[in-house]
Amino acid sequence: MIVRAAQPSDVEPAQRLLEACGLPLGGFPEDLEAIIVATSERELIGVAGLEVHGAYGLLRSVAVAPEVRGQGLADALCTKVEDRAAALGLQLFLLTETAERFFKHRGYEVVDRRHAPDEISSSREFSDLCPTSAVLMKLQR
Repeated sequence: MIVRAAQPSDVEPAQRLLEACGLPLGGFPEDLEAIIVATSERELIGVAGLEVHGAYGLLRSVAVAPEVRGQGLADALCTKVEDRAAALGLQLFLLTETAERFFKHRGYEVVDRRHAPDEISSSREFSDLCPTSAVLMKLQR
């Protein structure tokens, strides 16, 4: 398994994986350099992205193929995105409906959506793509 920056040839397989995992495609890939992928010898098996909004980052679209879940791939993808956000000096947020427990173990805490920074609340992900039932979380590092 290789975790690396996305290439143009990764766009379609990543979109298929996001769709298969029920994640929104809106805004993908607006900045190909902000997308991290994981590949096996044969195929793309994971994806995660970072949207930059001023001094804030939004961890987006973490998806892992069902057949390779439970092997630490989501952790590896998140670590790459988190490291990139830290290098850029960004405070990192995310929205989730299904992975709150996973992200709590990674050091994220739930934040009331009403307290989201304006840059995050005005993002397409926050205002349009994710339902209001999605939990807002902030990395506490």
